[in-house]
Amino acid sequence: MHTDADKTPNIQEDCLASIDRARLLHPETSAHPPRILILYGSLRARSFSRLAAEEAGRILTRLGAEVRFFNPSGLPLVDQPGADMAKVQELWDLAQWSEGMVWSSPERHGAMTGLMKTQIDWIPLSAGAVRPTQGKTLALMQVSGGSQSFNALNQMRILGRWMRMITIPNQSSIPKAFLEFDEAGRMTPSALYDRIVDVMEELMKFTLLTRDRSTYLVDRYSERKETAAQLSARVNQRSL
Repeated sequence: MHTDADKTPNIQEDCLASIDRARLLHPETSAHPPRILILYGSLRARSFSRLAAEEAGRILTRLGAEVRFFNPSGLPLVDQPGADMAKVQELWDLAQWSEGMVWSSPERHGAMTGLMKTQIDWIPLSAGAVRPTQGKTLALMQVSGGSQSFNALNQMRILGRWMRMITIPNQSSIPKAFLEFDEAGRMTPSALYDRIVDVMEELMKFTLLTRDRSTYLVDRYSERKETAAQLSARVNQRSL
């Protein structure tokens, strides 16, 4: 038998309930192919981050995904005065459409490229009731001109957490990328290519596991409490 003394202090009871096991473990299952958006971080004619992204796209398609790419050419800087918002709207629409993403960036000066960061910065964490990234899956890739590094991957992983995405454990880093692609832009067979297959396979599994649960997975007590307080304040204001 529980008494008031058993209650945790400061918990708003009407905003906290037991975990809905049916909703978490047995959600209604979507039948459409997983929707994956791919972003890449270079505009060079022979961009190895784009070529690696295209290989990832082919693998994802083979695994049963519906894949779309965002071409960042023409995307303005964040907060740029008089910016043409058409490319931004295209990115927002793709982000909302997607159920998972792949981010593929070169490493430049020990970091992801500014173009990669600009794309991520343009995607809002929340736009009204729409959350373009929260609860969606994310796979990370980087290419380097020199020896293998994980700097860009580590930075993007931090951003993925900040965007409240489910960033999968596996990742791909391609050193000396100029040696890994043939003249046609296809990646040659290697352990590095096999790693991309591993990463995309893992992304598909995580996406299928979580896409029908994502709304519930990111449903937070603190946000329910804040919403309840705002609603209560509006009701009280109307009663005055």
